[in-house]
Amino acid sequence: MTVDFHEPQHQSAVNTLRFLAVDMVEAAKSGHPGAPMGLAPLAYILWSQHLRHDPGDPQWPDRDRFVLSCGHASALLYGLLHCAGFDLPMEELRRFRQIGSKTAGHPEYGLAPGIETTTGPLGQGVGNAVGMAVAQAHLAGRFNRPDYELFRHRVWVLASDGDLMEGVASEASSMAGHMKLGNLKVFYDDNRITIDGSTDITFTEDVGARYAAYGWAVRRVEDGNDLEELHAAALWAEAQTDRPALVIVRTHIGFGSPNKQDTSAAHGSPLGADEAALARETLGWPAGPKFLVPDEAREAFRPAANRGADAQKAWQALLESYGQAYRESGQELQDRLAQRLPTGWESQIPSFPPGEAKMATRKASGAVLSAIAPSLPRLLGGSADLAGSNNTTLAGEDFFSPETPAGRNFHFGVREHAMGSVMNGMALSGLLIPYGATFLIFSDYMRPAIRLAALMGLQTLYVLTHDSIFLGEDGPTHQPISQLLSLRSIPGLVTLRPADTNETAQAWRIAIERSTGPTALALTRQGLPTLPSSAQRAPEGVRRGAYVLSDPDPGEPQAILIATGSEVSLAVEAQEALAAEGIGVRVVSMPSWELFEEQSAEYRESVLPPNLTQRLAIEAGSPLGWHRYVGVEGDVLAIQGFGESAPAKDLAQHFGFTVENVVRRVKKLVSN
Repeated sequence: MTVDFHEPQHQSAVNTLRFLAVDMVEAAKSGHPGAPMGLAPLAYILWSQHLRHDPGDPQWPDRDRFVLSCGHASALLYGLLHCAGFDLPMEELRRFRQIGSKTAGHPEYGLAPGIETTTGPLGQGVGNAVGMAVAQAHLAGRFNRPDYELFRHRVWVLASDGDLMEGVASEASSMAGHMKLGNLKVFYDDNRITIDGSTDITFTEDVGARYAAYGWAVRRVEDGNDLEELHAAALWAEAQTDRPALVIVRTHIGFGSPNKQDTSAAHGSPLGADEAALARETLGWPAGPKFLVPDEAREAFRPAANRGADAQKAWQALLESYGQAYRESGQELQDRLAQRLPTGWESQIPSFPPGEAKMATRKASGAVLSAIAPSLPRLLGGSADLAGSNNTTLAGEDFFSPETPAGRNFHFGVREHAMGSVMNGMALSGLLIPYGATFLIFSDYMRPAIRLAALMGLQTLYVLTHDSIFLGEDGPTHQPISQLLSLRSIPGLVTLRPADTNETAQAWRIAIERSTGPTALALTRQGLPTLPSSAQRAPEGVRRGAYVLSDPDPGEPQAILIATGSEVSLAVEAQEALAAEGIGVRVVSMPSWELFEEQSAEYRESVLPPNLTQRLAIEAGSPLGWHRYVGVEGDVLAIQGFGESAPAKDLAQHFGFTVENVVRRVKKLVSN
């Protein structure tokens, strides 16, 4: 149906979005009015003519996704959600940027329906959108059948110059072009202004040429206020089904503001009452009341909502018919939609008996992953070009590609930051459990994405191998010291450093069953013994974060050794040496601080009795944080500074991770 964009309701809707943003920012006395004023025409065209959405069912699985990567323009998104009919009442717009409101300074996933992801850190939204596009392609490849196109949604993105300057967006865009994600449509707000001034003070590249080199289709719109031209560009983007599309739109920041348009003054602060009044006069908008939404503006959004509601109903009918035609796939999809794990999947988790052979926990992780993957089709992922070292390739499964979109293995390339951000987009589907792997040291490269996964409560899994100085000769550039502490400091992230094969198996179980946030597994390069009692004690002990691995026999312990990962076996050896000298010690394995802190005080005190203050913590990382468990009277065997390039045995001797040193320190504790 042809739309006459010269009819007054369209411009009314555009100006409604502009001045809702202006009024929100003025009321809050903070915020970013400039981008919403410039982007309002484009946003209106996308939401009224192209975006498939149903305000009555915001979680409809086949809805189009809208990502405001330039999250500072959040007032634009809130105006869109309100006008489009989502459950975001005007009172919430009036409470913009206030405690407890659904209209935070930057969009936050879960606060209001229709917010698809948390954005604000620039570039992350682009990466998330690539992950959303990957998720759609994978789900379509796995579930779609002739006449049953259950997953055909598109991902629409508004991105700023700041987004496209950030490295994570470059990494993710390169990945998207390589993967030929034809469901991804990015609109670049080329307003040529940054906080510091004109973009050309730092950003003079040919963005279109760069994206063409990535393998994207590229088109330009010279007038960001021309509704017909914007509509034509969006139609063109829809037609690009064999590669992602970038539309470069020339806009004017703070459009309509006589004194601030096309200046950085419009970016991150209120226009001010006088300038806001002048903007109203310039654009022919009523001087009062504030937060005005004319009926004609609401009506302009209504057809899209009606179309979306009809499409949602048709999809539900298609889903029901699909379940009858393809019972096995239909049941799998229903389980995913209901967030149910397959019955009995946990029975596939292997148990490892003690033996002479040592096994690195990275290899144990690979064995567990191979054992559980056939029962968990939602689980998929890969590595940042380290699959052989991380042991993360699923045997018998294809690699995701344009030709095999149902593949569950991923080549993320040397792109840790994009990997983390893309995983977040995949997890936001609610139908996938993505994992990504690299060396623990390189978790720093994707820390912003890990933090956002925790903030959003996403089930993303990180397999972080080569977890200490004991990776050896690669030296301090590759030896993590502060990374465990860094990960443990992120609220909502559970970090697990298992001590052997059985603890590794249980760490995977926790990661799979924990659907409320991300989980990181820190795993060894070097082989470790399977500890004698771990097969019996690990299933319960790892879940609780820390547990008594062994006590002196007979007698009560005179001291406690607390250790994680590879250092637990050192503690067990020291326990035996101390016992030979008549000193009984308890060995506590503490794979997860976070899970231990969730336990009752009674349980925590049963593991670490308050009256037993002679405690030594052992971890080949930073000592910071360990005194919460050893107290002022205890000791910490850790690493100050960085590592060294040498064989692992020499490093153990050099840094004091030896039985002799542990025995000496314990003797000092019990003698005081």
